[in-house]
Amino acid sequence: MDKDKNGICSSRSDVKASILKSQNQQFHEIFIEIFNLEGEYTEESFHYWIDNITSDQPHLETPLYEIIEEFLSNQQIYLNHIKKYFEQHGQELSYKEYSSYVEIVTDTFTSIIVKFSKKNHMKSKQLIQAQSELITELSSPIITLNDNISLLPLVGEIDTHRAQVVFTNTIEICSSQNVECLLIDLSGVPILDTMVANELFQLIKGLRLIGTRTSLCGVKPGIAQTAVHLGIDFEGYKVYSSIAKALAKLDFTTIDI
Repeated sequence: MDKDKNGICSSRSDVKASILKSQNQQFHEIFIEIFNLEGEYTEESFHYWIDNITSDQPHLETPLYEIIEEFLSNQQIYLNHIKKYFEQHGQELSYKEYSSYVEIVTDTFTSIIVKFSKKNHMKSKQLIQAQSELITELSSPIITLNDNISLLPLVGEIDTHRAQVVFTNTIEICSSQNVECLLIDLSGVPILDTMVANELFQLIKGLRLIGTRTSLCGVKPGIAQTAVHLGIDFEGYKVYSSIAKALAKLDFTTIDI
């Protein structure tokens, strides 16, 4: 365990150290079969091991370069043992045999590292995507103001993916909670591109179909220009310059906003 590193190999936890030892033991039990001429070693032998390791949270949190360093360190251990064995039994083994064992070790480790890196990359992308979707959902909550009116504050840059996730969730929540009026605040959005602006107004149309009336506030000049460029007509929509002005104008005893 290298305490100077940042990942699993620097852990001071006895439990994690025990798990890591077990994982390493499994690795070597599979790897040494390459020296068994009657063994059944194949590249597929490591698939299950690699899948388990790349699904392991401590390994996902470990920089990939540190894990590759560990693979290469283990490769060097095997090469050193082969060299030592050749030095002790040089008269019984030819240089060709020595080279073949070195080649087997290096080729096998190269294959394992490539497969591990690909799987690790895929798992990391899945994790990042899941976290991104969770953050997107949590960053755009629908806030209930009273029995009739709710608020959807949008904050930060909104790309097409985030717009689709947020707006889909919005329709589902408004439908399940029977939201009669929804105030969408855009004051925290620096800019809306044409695709996202179009998604926004498709959301308003969708909300209308489920019986939720919609008003906008915090519409900046750039967003207004994008809407005009798309040919979107604000007529028929209540638009306020800020949440404060919207709340000052709204009658909380009715749903006519």
